[in-house]
Amino acid sequence: MDIQAFIKDYWHKIAVQDRLGLAEMFTEDAFIRWHNTNEEFTREEFIKANCDYPGEWHGNVERIEINEDYILTISHVWSADQSFHVCSFFIFEGDQICKLDEYWGDDGEAPQWRQQLKIGRKIR
Repeated sequence: MDIQAFIKDYWHKIAVQDRLGLAEMFTEDAFIRWHNTNEEFTREEFIKANCDYPGEWHGNVERIEINEDYILTISHVWSADQSFHVCSFFIFEGDQICKLDEYWGDDGEAPQWRQQLKIGRKIR
């Protein structure tokens, strides 16, 4: 399996909300955890959460790290009025995802207290 192509295809399917395509990428008993909101989903719940979310979405994979036990990706996901960066840890069973741990963060300005301290610089 070409991991980089799989990951880019996965994020494309997330962005276009491709229910059938996403279902094929996961084992039937896969589970997905969104740690920021303390939620765990079955494959079907995860697909519903992604595909029923309103808006037209876009995604870009910024980094892929291939390790012995998992694949780590950093991706940018956005719509006309929302933007997120997500760190994902994929674990595979054969050619399908069996476990996915994700950490989603809203993109935005630094908090006021750090701006007042005049610390940090913009990345882009």
